Amino acid sequence: METSRVTSKGQTTIPRRIREAAHIHTGDLLSFRVDNQGRVIVELIDVPADDELAAVEETLREWSGPEDERAWAHL
Repeated sequence: METSRVTSKGQTTIPRRIREAAHIHTGDLLSFRVDNQGRVIVELIDVPADDELAAVEETLREWSGPEDERAWAHL
């Protein structure tokens, strides 16, 4: 059994051994739910690459204006 303390902000660290066993990496998305016995279930969500790109698409658009095209044209 591994343990981890919860901070005043509700944050905790997933122990390395658990992260490695569950293949959890930086930037991964986790879901949390409580079962009918009060246990917290944490699951790794497998987000397809297309969904990840769609999530940042709006942010990427800010780099695609005419000014940006001129600035990057010589590279």
